[in-house]
Amino acid sequence: MDTKIIGSKIVQARKKANMSQAQLAQLLFISPQAVGKWERGESVPDIITFNRLAEILGVDLNYFSENFQSPVSETNLTETDDNNTPEESLKESTGSMVPGQQLLTNFNGSNLTKSDFAGVTAHKMKFKASALFGADFSGADLTGSIFDTCDAREANFDSANLTDCNFSITDLTDASFSKATLQRTTFNISGQGANFTDVNFVDAKLTKTDLRKTIFDNCSFNNVDFNHCDLRGVSFEGQIFDSVTFDMSALNDASLIDATLKNVSFRASFAITNKFYKALKTIHFDGAKMDKLTYAALKGLGAELSGVTLV
Repeated sequence: MDTKIIGSKIVQARKKANMSQAQLAQLLFISPQAVGKWERGESVPDIITFNRLAEILGVDLNYFSENFQSPVSETNLTETDDNNTPEESLKESTGSMVPGQQLLTNFNGSNLTKSDFAGVTAHKMKFKASALFGADFSGADLTGSIFDTCDAREANFDSANLTDCNFSITDLTDASFSKATLQRTTFNISGQGANFTDVNFVDAKLTKTDLRKTIFDNCSFNNVDFNHCDLRGVSFEGQIFDSVTFDMSALNDASLIDATLKNVSFRASFAITNKFYKALKTIHFDGAKMDKLTYAALKGLGAELSGVTLV
C-alpha cells in the first residue's frame, strides 16, 4: 500500500467534493492535522475510517486502491439531456414515475450545519457521517430515517415524527426533542445531553448511552428498554414507567420521586454484588407509586421504599 498514492486520491476526491480539510475533518470527528497527514502520505486511515471516508466523498471503497479505475467515466456520470426535466430523466431510468415521489433520501456525508428541514415530510432519510449541528427538523415527519455517526449538537427535533428512526453514535448534546413522537425509536451510544420534554417513549430502546446530562421532563415510558446506560444522577421525577427495563444500567442517585412504576425491572450488571445493592439503595423513590410486583422485586433487592405507595 503506497501511502503517497492514497494521500493523492484523498486530495483529489476531497477537492472534487468542494470540501476543505477542516470540513472533512469535522465530518469524521478528527483534527484537520490528521487529514493533512493522510494527504501528505505520512499516515493512512484505519479500515473503519476508510469506509466513512468513501461515503463522505462519494466514492467506492476500491477507489483508494492503487490500480482502481472507475467503470464509468466522469462524462457519463455528468452528461444529461438538456431537454429533459429531472422527473423525465428519472422516468427514463426507472420506467415509471410516481406522482409526488420523494427523490432525495441520501444525505450521507453532507455538511448540513444549521440547515432548515422544518415541517418537511421525508421518510427513510439517510444521514450518515453528516454535520447536523444546529439543524432544524422541528415538525418534520422523518419516519424510518437513519442518523449514524452524526454531529447533531443543538439540533431541533421539537414535534418531529421520529417513528422507527435510528440514532447511532450520534452526538445530541443540547439537541431538543420537545413533544417529538418517539415510537420504536432507537438511541445507540447517542443522546448525551439531549432535552426530552413532554415526550411519550413507546417501544423505544436506549442502549449503551451516557445519559447523565440528559434532561427528561414530563415524559412517559411505555415498553422502553434502557440497556447498559449510565443514568447516574438522572431525574425522572413525576414521570410514568410502564413495562420498562433498566437492564444492566447504572442508576446511582437517580431520582424517581413521585414517579409511577408498573411492571418495571431493575436488573443487575453481571452477578448481583454488594456494590449493586449499595447502588440500588441510593435511588430516590420518595412519593413514588408502584404495582405490587415492582414493589416486591425492589424490596427483595433492598431498595429504600418507605415513602412508596402501592397501586
